[in-house]
Amino acid sequence: MIRSTLIIAALAALPAMALAQAPVPAATSAPAAAPAAAAAKLRLKPDLTLSRDIVGFGDLITGLSPQDAALPAFRAPALGDTGTIQVARIVDAAVKHGLLRDAQDLDSQGVAQVVVTRAARRITGLDVEAAVKAALLERFGFDGRAFALLLDGGAPSVVVEPELTGDLAALDLNYDARTRRVTGRLTMPGSAATRLKPVRVSGQLVETAEVVVPLRTIARGETLRPSDVTIERRPRDAQFNDVLGEMKAAIGKVAKRTLVAGSVLRSGDVQREEVVGRGDIVTIVYEARGIAISLRGRANEAGAIGDSIAITNIQSKRVLQGTVTGPGRVNVSPHGGGQIAAAR
Repeated sequence: MIRSTLIIAALAALPAMALAQAPVPAATSAPAAAPAAAAAKLRLKPDLTLSRDIVGFGDLITGLSPQDAALPAFRAPALGDTGTIQVARIVDAAVKHGLLRDAQDLDSQGVAQVVVTRAARRITGLDVEAAVKAALLERFGFDGRAFALLLDGGAPSVVVEPELTGDLAALDLNYDARTRRVTGRLTMPGSAATRLKPVRVSGQLVETAEVVVPLRTIARGETLRPSDVTIERRPRDAQFNDVLGEMKAAIGKVAKRTLVAGSVLRSGDVQREEVVGRGDIVTIVYEARGIAISLRGRANEAGAIGDSIAITNIQSKRVLQGTVTGPGRVNVSPHGGGQIAAAR
Protein backbone atom coordinates (compact mmCIF):
# COMPACT_ATOMS: atom_id res chain seq x y z
CA MET A 1 0.00 0.00 0.00
CA ILE A 2 2.89 2.33 0.85
CA ARG A 3 4.54 1.48 -2.48
CA SER A 4 1.33 2.25 -4.46
CA THR A 5 0.89 5.58 -2.65
CA LEU A 6 4.44 6.63 -3.44
CA ILE A 7 4.08 5.67 -7.11
CA ILE A 8 0.83 7.57 -7.62
CA ALA A 9 2.20 10.63 -5.84
CA ALA A 10 5.31 10.62 -8.00
CA LEU A 11 3.27 10.24 -11.19
CA ALA A 12 0.97 13.15 -10.28
CA ALA A 13 4.02 15.39 -9.89
CA LEU A 14 5.19 14.71 -13.46
CA PRO A 15 4.45 17.36 -16.12
CA ALA A 16 2.47 16.31 -19.21
CA MET A 17 4.87 14.81 -21.74
CA ALA A 18 5.06 12.44 -24.67
CA LEU A 19 4.39 8.74 -24.27
CA ALA A 20 8.01 7.73 -24.67
CA GLN A 21 9.20 10.28 -22.10
CA ALA A 22 7.09 9.59 -19.04
CA PRO A 23 7.82 6.35 -17.17
CA VAL A 24 6.60 6.33 -13.61
CA PRO A 25 9.51 6.71 -11.13
CA ALA A 26 10.36 3.70 -9.01
CA ALA A 27 9.25 3.33 -5.44
CA THR A 28 11.78 4.26 -2.78
CA SER A 29 12.60 0.64 -2.11
CA ALA A 30 11.89 -2.69 -3.81
CA PRO A 31 10.65 -5.60 -1.79
CA ALA A 32 13.35 -7.92 -0.54
CA ALA A 33 11.52 -11.08 -1.53
CA ALA A 34 11.35 -12.25 -5.15
CA PRO A 35 8.15 -11.02 -6.86
CA ALA A 36 5.26 -13.42 -7.09
CA ALA A 37 5.11 -12.80 -10.86
CA ALA A 38 8.46 -14.56 -11.25
CA ALA A 39 6.83 -17.86 -10.39
CA ALA A 40 5.27 -17.98 -13.84
CA LYS A 41 6.43 -16.25 -16.98
CA LEU A 42 4.34 -13.19 -17.78
CA ARG A 43 3.31 -12.24 -21.32
CA LEU A 44 3.67 -8.86 -23.00
CA LYS A 45 0.84 -7.39 -25.08
CA PRO A 46 2.16 -6.20 -28.46
CA ASP A 47 -0.52 -3.53 -28.92
CA LEU A 48 -3.39 -2.01 -26.98
CA THR A 49 -6.06 0.68 -27.17
CA LEU A 50 -6.93 2.77 -24.13
CA SER A 51 -9.65 5.26 -23.29
CA ARG A 52 -7.78 6.87 -20.39
CA ASP A 53 -4.60 8.97 -20.11
CA ILE A 54 -2.53 6.51 -18.02
CA VAL A 55 -1.10 3.18 -19.15
CA GLY A 56 -1.15 0.67 -16.31
CA PHE A 57 1.16 -2.33 -15.98
CA GLY A 58 -1.89 -4.54 -16.42
CA ASP A 59 -2.49 -2.94 -19.83
CA LEU A 60 1.00 -4.00 -20.91
CA ILE A 61 1.48 -7.36 -19.18
CA THR A 62 -0.94 -10.24 -18.72
CA GLY A 63 -0.79 -12.47 -15.65
CA LEU A 64 -0.17 -9.82 -13.00
CA SER A 65 -2.10 -9.76 -9.76
CA PRO A 66 -4.98 -7.23 -9.66
CA GLN A 67 -2.96 -5.03 -7.30
CA ASP A 68 0.12 -4.98 -9.54
CA ALA A 69 -1.94 -4.64 -12.72
CA ALA A 70 -3.53 -1.46 -11.36
CA LEU A 71 -0.17 0.28 -10.90
CA PRO A 72 0.33 3.23 -13.29
CA ALA A 73 3.28 2.82 -15.67
CA PHE A 74 3.37 5.42 -18.46
CA ARG A 75 1.39 8.33 -19.79
CA ALA A 76 -0.88 7.48 -22.73
CA PRO A 77 -0.74 9.41 -26.03
CA ALA A 78 -3.04 12.34 -26.66
CA LEU A 79 -6.65 11.67 -27.69
CA GLY A 80 -6.74 9.91 -31.04
CA ASP A 81 -2.95 9.52 -31.25
CA THR A 82 -0.77 6.41 -31.34
CA GLY A 83 2.62 5.99 -29.69
CA THR A 84 5.11 3.27 -28.83
CA ILE A 85 6.92 2.09 -25.69
CA GLN A 86 10.18 0.20 -26.05
CA VAL A 87 10.07 -3.23 -24.41
CA ALA A 88 13.37 -2.52 -22.65
CA ARG A 89 11.75 0.46 -20.89
CA ILE A 90 8.75 -1.62 -19.87
CA VAL A 91 11.04 -4.29 -18.40
CA ASP A 92 13.14 -1.67 -16.62
CA ALA A 93 10.05 -0.05 -15.06
CA ALA A 94 8.59 -3.42 -14.03
CA VAL A 95 11.88 -4.47 -12.40
CA LYS A 96 12.09 -1.20 -10.47
CA HIS A 97 8.58 -1.74 -9.16
CA GLY A 98 9.34 -5.30 -8.14
CA LEU A 99 7.01 -6.87 -10.72
CA LEU A 100 9.87 -8.71 -12.49
CA ARG A 101 13.31 -9.91 -11.45
CA ASP A 102 14.74 -9.44 -14.95
CA ALA A 103 13.83 -9.60 -18.63
CA GLN A 104 13.77 -13.41 -18.51
CA ASP A 105 10.56 -13.29 -16.46
CA LEU A 106 8.65 -11.68 -19.37
CA ASP A 107 7.64 -13.30 -22.64
CA SER A 108 7.98 -10.37 -25.06
CA GLN A 109 6.65 -12.43 -28.00
CA GLY A 110 9.56 -11.25 -30.10
CA VAL A 111 8.46 -7.61 -30.29
CA ALA A 112 10.75 -4.68 -29.58
CA GLN A 113 8.05 -2.16 -28.75
CA VAL A 114 4.40 -1.99 -27.74
CA VAL A 115 2.02 0.12 -29.82
CA VAL A 116 -0.41 2.16 -27.71
CA THR A 117 -3.45 3.91 -29.20
CA ARG A 118 -5.57 6.41 -27.31
CA ALA A 119 -9.20 5.90 -28.27
CA ALA A 120 -11.19 8.97 -29.27
CA ARG A 121 -14.33 10.09 -31.06
CA ARG A 122 -13.57 12.17 -34.13
CA ILE A 123 -15.79 15.16 -34.81
CA THR A 124 -16.77 15.39 -38.48
CA GLY A 125 -17.81 18.28 -40.67
CA LEU A 126 -21.39 16.96 -40.50
CA ASP A 127 -21.25 17.19 -36.68
CA VAL A 128 -20.11 20.81 -36.93
CA GLU A 129 -22.77 21.67 -39.52
CA ALA A 130 -25.54 20.10 -37.43
CA ALA A 131 -24.47 22.08 -34.35
CA VAL A 132 -24.35 25.36 -36.27
CA LYS A 133 -27.80 24.79 -37.81
CA ALA A 134 -29.29 23.89 -34.43
CA ALA A 135 -27.88 27.10 -32.94
CA LEU A 136 -29.12 29.18 -35.89
CA LEU A 137 -32.66 27.87 -35.40
CA GLU A 138 -32.60 28.37 -31.64
CA ARG A 139 -30.97 31.80 -31.52
CA PHE A 140 -31.97 33.42 -34.82
CA GLY A 141 -35.02 31.43 -35.90
CA PHE A 142 -33.26 30.52 -39.14
CA ASP A 143 -34.09 27.08 -40.56
CA GLY A 144 -30.94 25.91 -42.32
CA ARG A 145 -32.17 22.53 -43.54
CA ALA A 146 -32.15 23.70 -47.16
CA PHE A 147 -28.61 25.06 -46.83
CA ALA A 148 -25.10 23.63 -46.60
CA LEU A 149 -22.34 25.09 -44.44
CA LEU A 150 -19.14 25.62 -46.40
CA LEU A 151 -16.45 25.88 -43.70
CA ASP A 152 -13.45 28.12 -44.28
CA GLY A 153 -10.44 25.87 -44.67
CA GLY A 154 -12.54 22.69 -44.57
CA ALA A 155 -13.78 20.72 -41.59
CA PRO A 156 -11.68 21.17 -38.42
CA SER A 157 -9.73 18.22 -36.99
CA VAL A 158 -11.26 17.63 -33.57
CA VAL A 159 -11.26 14.62 -31.24
CA VAL A 160 -13.10 14.17 -27.95
CA GLU A 161 -13.33 11.48 -25.32
CA PRO A 162 -14.66 8.22 -26.83
CA GLU A 163 -17.43 7.74 -24.27
CA LEU A 164 -19.14 11.01 -25.26
CA THR A 165 -22.02 10.36 -27.66
CA GLY A 166 -23.85 13.68 -27.51
CA ASP A 167 -23.98 16.54 -30.00
CA LEU A 168 -21.81 19.62 -30.22
CA ALA A 169 -23.30 22.76 -28.70
CA ALA A 170 -22.60 26.40 -29.55
CA LEU A 171 -20.84 28.51 -26.92
CA ASP A 172 -21.39 31.58 -29.07
CA LEU A 173 -22.50 32.13 -32.66
CA ASN A 174 -22.66 35.16 -34.94
CA TYR A 175 -24.83 35.22 -38.08
CA ASP A 176 -25.00 37.82 -40.85
CA ALA A 177 -28.37 37.37 -42.60
CA ARG A 178 -27.26 39.45 -45.58
CA THR A 179 -24.13 37.48 -46.45
CA ARG A 180 -25.20 34.27 -44.65
CA ARG A 181 -21.83 34.05 -42.96
CA VAL A 182 -21.45 32.43 -39.54
CA THR A 183 -18.67 32.46 -36.97
CA GLY A 184 -18.54 31.02 -33.49
CA ARG A 185 -17.22 28.45 -31.04
CA LEU A 186 -18.55 24.98 -30.33
CA THR A 187 -18.03 22.58 -27.45
CA MET A 188 -18.89 18.99 -26.60
CA PRO A 189 -20.73 18.83 -23.26
CA GLY A 190 -18.66 16.85 -20.76
CA SER A 191 -15.45 16.99 -22.83
CA ALA A 192 -12.30 18.25 -21.19
CA ALA A 193 -10.72 18.54 -24.65
CA THR A 194 -13.24 21.06 -26.00
CA ARG A 195 -13.57 22.81 -22.65
CA LEU A 196 -9.87 23.70 -22.86
CA LYS A 197 -9.93 24.31 -26.61
CA PRO A 198 -13.37 25.02 -28.12
CA VAL A 199 -13.97 24.27 -31.79
CA ARG A 200 -13.74 27.52 -33.75
CA VAL A 201 -15.87 27.68 -36.90
CA SER A 202 -16.36 30.18 -39.69
CA GLY A 203 -18.06 29.70 -43.01
CA GLN A 204 -20.97 30.53 -45.26
CA LEU A 205 -24.40 29.00 -45.79
CA VAL A 206 -25.20 28.17 -49.40
CA GLU A 207 -28.53 27.05 -50.82
CA THR A 208 -28.78 23.35 -51.67
CA ALA A 209 -31.12 21.05 -53.54
CA GLU A 210 -31.74 17.33 -53.64
CA VAL A 211 -29.67 15.45 -56.21
CA VAL A 212 -29.14 11.83 -57.17
CA VAL A 213 -25.65 10.44 -56.52
CA PRO A 214 -24.24 6.95 -57.19
CA LEU A 215 -23.31 4.88 -54.13
CA ARG A 216 -20.65 3.02 -56.13
CA THR A 217 -18.74 3.40 -59.38
CA ILE A 218 -21.05 2.39 -62.23
CA ALA A 219 -19.56 1.27 -65.52
CA ARG A 220 -20.74 2.53 -68.89
CA GLY A 221 -23.67 0.47 -70.11
CA GLU A 222 -24.80 -0.69 -66.64
CA THR A 223 -28.44 -0.35 -65.68
CA LEU A 224 -28.96 1.59 -62.46
CA ARG A 225 -30.79 -0.23 -59.68
CA PRO A 226 -32.40 1.28 -56.54
CA SER A 227 -29.45 0.08 -54.45
CA ASP A 228 -26.98 1.91 -56.72
CA VAL A 229 -28.11 5.49 -56.04
CA THR A 230 -29.31 7.73 -53.23
CA ILE A 231 -30.57 11.27 -52.68
CA GLU A 232 -28.32 13.90 -51.11
CA ARG A 233 -28.45 17.65 -50.70
CA ARG A 234 -25.71 19.49 -52.57
CA PRO A 235 -24.93 23.20 -53.11
CA ARG A 236 -26.48 24.67 -56.23
CA ASP A 237 -24.11 25.65 -59.02
CA ALA A 238 -24.37 27.53 -62.31
CA GLN A 239 -25.34 24.38 -64.23
CA PHE A 240 -27.78 22.99 -61.70
CA ASN A 241 -30.77 22.88 -64.03
CA ASP A 242 -29.81 19.59 -65.70
CA VAL A 243 -29.14 17.55 -62.55
CA LEU A 244 -31.32 14.59 -61.61
CA GLY A 245 -33.32 15.38 -58.50
CA GLU A 246 -35.51 12.27 -58.22
CA MET A 247 -34.64 8.61 -57.86
CA LYS A 248 -37.13 7.63 -60.58
CA ALA A 249 -35.16 9.73 -63.05
CA ALA A 250 -32.17 7.42 -62.61
CA ILE A 251 -33.46 3.96 -61.68
CA GLY A 252 -33.77 1.69 -64.69
CA LYS A 253 -31.66 3.98 -66.84
CA VAL A 254 -28.37 2.99 -68.45
CA ALA A 255 -25.09 4.79 -67.75
CA LYS A 256 -23.80 6.56 -70.87
CA ARG A 257 -20.34 6.82 -69.29
CA THR A 258 -18.56 5.70 -66.12
CA LEU A 259 -20.32 7.23 -63.11
CA VAL A 260 -18.10 7.89 -60.12
CA ALA A 261 -19.44 7.18 -56.62
CA GLY A 262 -20.61 10.39 -54.93
CA SER A 263 -20.77 12.44 -58.14
CA VAL A 264 -23.89 14.44 -58.99
CA LEU A 265 -25.88 12.76 -61.76
CA ARG A 266 -26.99 14.91 -64.67
CA SER A 267 -29.53 14.17 -67.35
CA GLY A 268 -26.81 13.56 -69.92
CA ASP A 269 -25.17 10.86 -67.77
CA VAL A 270 -27.94 8.29 -68.25
CA GLN A 271 -30.38 7.17 -70.88
CA ARG A 272 -33.26 4.78 -71.11
CA GLU A 273 -32.24 1.22 -71.87
CA GLU A 274 -32.33 0.64 -75.61
CA VAL A 275 -34.14 -2.58 -76.49
CA VAL A 276 -33.80 -1.94 -80.24
CA GLY A 277 -30.47 -1.09 -81.81
CA ARG A 278 -29.89 0.78 -85.02
CA GLY A 279 -29.81 -1.70 -87.88
CA ASP A 280 -31.53 -4.45 -85.88
CA ILE A 281 -34.05 -6.72 -87.60
CA VAL A 282 -37.34 -6.17 -85.77
CA THR A 283 -40.90 -7.42 -85.90
CA ILE A 284 -43.29 -4.77 -87.13
CA VAL A 285 -46.77 -5.25 -85.68
CA TYR A 286 -49.86 -3.58 -87.13
CA GLU A 287 -53.14 -4.04 -85.24
CA ALA A 288 -56.49 -2.51 -86.19
CA ARG A 289 -60.17 -3.60 -86.06
CA GLY A 290 -59.34 -7.09 -84.85
CA ILE A 291 -56.68 -7.59 -87.54
CA ALA A 292 -53.03 -8.17 -86.60
CA ILE A 293 -50.30 -8.15 -89.21
CA SER A 294 -46.65 -8.96 -88.48
CA LEU A 295 -43.77 -8.45 -90.87
CA ARG A 296 -40.06 -7.97 -90.76
CA GLY A 297 -38.37 -4.63 -90.75
CA ARG A 298 -35.05 -2.96 -90.10
CA ALA A 299 -34.63 -0.28 -87.41
CA ASN A 300 -33.22 2.94 -88.82
CA GLU A 301 -32.42 4.18 -85.31
CA ALA A 302 -32.04 2.84 -81.79
CA GLY A 303 -34.79 3.19 -79.22
CA ALA A 304 -35.95 2.35 -75.73
CA ILE A 305 -39.46 1.19 -74.84
CA GLY A 306 -41.87 4.00 -75.63
CA ASP A 307 -39.58 5.70 -78.15
CA SER A 308 -40.86 6.52 -81.62
CA ILE A 309 -38.36 5.33 -84.25
CA ALA A 310 -38.17 4.99 -88.02
CA ILE A 311 -38.18 1.47 -89.47
CA THR A 312 -37.98 0.14 -93.02
CA ASN A 313 -40.31 -2.57 -94.31
CA ILE A 314 -37.83 -5.07 -95.75
CA GLN A 315 -40.26 -6.24 -98.45
CA SER A 316 -41.69 -2.95 -99.68
CA LYS A 317 -38.71 -0.74 -98.72
CA ARG A 318 -41.24 1.73 -97.31
CA VAL A 319 -40.18 3.75 -94.26
CA LEU A 320 -42.63 3.63 -91.34
CA GLN A 321 -42.81 5.38 -88.00
CA GLY A 322 -43.48 3.10 -85.05
CA THR A 323 -43.29 2.84 -81.26
CA VAL A 324 -40.90 0.46 -79.54
CA THR A 325 -42.97 -1.88 -77.34
CA GLY A 326 -40.36 -4.45 -76.40
CA PRO A 327 -37.05 -6.03 -77.40
CA GLY A 328 -37.08 -6.32 -81.20
CA ARG A 329 -40.72 -5.28 -81.45
CA VAL A 330 -42.17 -2.10 -82.98
CA ASN A 331 -45.89 -1.29 -83.22
CA VAL A 332 -47.15 0.77 -86.13
CA SER A 333 -50.08 3.07 -85.51
CA PRO A 334 -53.23 2.53 -87.62
CA HIS A 335 -53.71 6.30 -87.85
CA GLY A 336 -52.56 7.79 -91.13
CA GLY A 337 -53.31 6.29 -94.52
CA GLY A 338 -49.74 6.32 -95.69
CA GLN A 339 -48.50 4.29 -92.70
CA ILE A 340 -51.33 1.72 -93.02
CA ALA A 341 -50.69 1.19 -96.70
CA ALA A 342 -46.99 0.77 -96.01
CA ALA A 343 -47.71 -1.79 -93.31
CA ARG A 344 -49.65 -3.88 -95.74
